[in-house]
Amino acid sequence: MNNYYEILGVSKDATQDEIKKAYRKLAIQYHPDKNPDGGDKFKEIANAYETIGDENKRKDYDNKLNNPFANQGGGMSYEDFISQMFGNQGGNQRRKSAPDKIIKVQISPIESYKGLDKTIRYLKDNKCNICNGGGGEQQTCHTCNGVGFQVKSFGTGFMTQQIRTSCGTCAGRGYTLTHRCYNCAGNGVKPHTHEISVKLPNGVDSGQYLKLADLGDFRNGEYGDLVIQIEVVPQDGFEKMNNDLIYNLFLNLEEVQKEKFTIPHPDGDLIMNALNTFDTSKPLRLRGKGYPGGDMFIKLNVRFDRPI
Repeated sequence: MNNYYEILGVSKDATQDEIKKAYRKLAIQYHPDKNPDGGDKFKEIANAYETIGDENKRKDYDNKLNNPFANQGGGMSYEDFISQMFGNQGGNQRRKSAPDKIIKVQISPIESYKGLDKTIRYLKDNKCNICNGGGGEQQTCHTCNGVGFQVKSFGTGFMTQQIRTSCGTCAGRGYTLTHRCYNCAGNGVKPHTHEISVKLPNGVDSGQYLKLADLGDFRNGEYGDLVIQIEVVPQDGFEKMNNDLIYNLFLNLEEVQKEKFTIPHPDGDLIMNALNTFDTSKPLRLRGKGYPGGDMFIKLNVRFDRPI
């Protein structure tokens, strides 16, 4: 575990004011605007202050620091758990500061049944190639001293609470622009229509997603990931329900009396014999004709398209 007290150069008994003063001094010294090589050190300092600069977080940190077995035992951390849940393997990858870009992609039940190569076009914010994503000429925000947030205290004594809010002067960026980039108007990004091709497996269902690294928007100095959410929507009478394929069959009174009728299916039309009874409340079941592990159900409906 990193020793945040050593990083800020204060003792474990330091007061909150002493910690704040030490942080401000180091933040100015290592801020990338004044020290181009201090980016990593600046992040380390900010991370330390975010923890021990808050009284409640500091108590939790001190408990872990005093317990040499706090981070041992082979358990999975919360970050590792979330990382694996969202598709990143390895568990130790750095968490991105850029948010994921989420887009929904609709496919038909037949496309889900067969699987497909899907071409997807979406609007993506690319890094401005003129200002390299910085938005223009920058200077450290004098309101927050370049950290991007302000800490406000409320109450007195034991009832004192500290709330961290985004800096209103620089909108949480830590800097203000003295001259805006003419190409991106100071935004640091330019919208661009991006096109990718993805392979969707057969049986893919609504709610499932595909995560593609670094194909999202440019934010906070890096590209976020692209998350494609799948939505299977009814089409041409077909629906998908878990592993079952549903087809809505509409027959008029004349067609009901035929000896045979045709049922469309992704693998080829199915021919069915006449029904002994035509019950719209009970769907017909064709075992093994659905998605892998599922069946096909035919919902019967009467179509009144001619006078009786």
